Amino acid sequence: MKRLFSICLLLAALILFQSHTSKKTPKVLVFSKTKGFRHASIEKGKIAIMKLGAAHNFTVDTTENASLFTEANLKNYAAVIFLSTTGDVLDDAQQSAFERYIQAGGGYVGVHAATDTEYGWPWYGKLAGAYFTSHPQQQNARFVIKDRKHPSTKFMTDSVWMHRDELYNFKDINADIKVLVTIDESSYKGGTNGNFHPFSWYHSYDGGRAFYTSMGHTDESWVDDMFLKHLYGGIEYAIGNQKKLDYTKAHSKLL
Repeated sequence: MKRLFSICLLLAALILFQSHTSKKTPKVLVFSKTKGFRHASIEKGKIAIMKLGAAHNFTVDTTENASLFTEANLKNYAAVIFLSTTGDVLDDAQQSAFERYIQAGGGYVGVHAATDTEYGWPWYGKLAGAYFTSHPQQQNARFVIKDRKHPSTKFMTDSVWMHRDELYNFKDINADIKVLVTIDESSYKGGTNGNFHPFSWYHSYDGGRAFYTSMGHTDESWVDDMFLKHLYGGIEYAIGNQKKLDYTKAHSKLL
């Protein structure tokens, strides 16, 4: 009887071990193609995100090759990070593949100039949450934490964060975004969005998950512990619970 009990314990331990070891390590794709202004901080951003991956157990691939935006390739990734992309970076077929990826349950993270991207693709604008319009010179500003329950803000103990960055103004803000951080326009010069100026947000969109932060212009941001924790929380949200993508839910137009 004791032997049978020991064998049962051993089998249970093996099952738990296999379940743990077979859990797929999430992969993210960092996409940083630019067709307009190119931010010098992109390279530092790639390195910082790879370090986040090493620290938090997710794999990071980087590319500026838009031809990788196919259904077959994108389904390998739990999230796609648009790292200060600018301009028209995807053609029609690549756009359709990315739409299907999101509709199948994929994740999107937009960093800084990701909102200065694809102005002629309204679906993307809704996904990102807004489009960039202008910015004043870099300066310190008061960021106000509006939601501390999200992974990207739950570690913040204060309601105000003083931070120096390039401070974007926005247009076409998606009314469905859930705002995490706003910027107090009375604390700096050049804001045009008024009393409610979203700066970081998240939302469910067209079957997938989207997170955006306007921070990340400066080299210094990519060694700033607060910013990196904020960004990692956004990546964590976009990765989600790692269920397999369900392309039966994708419904983009056929090309």
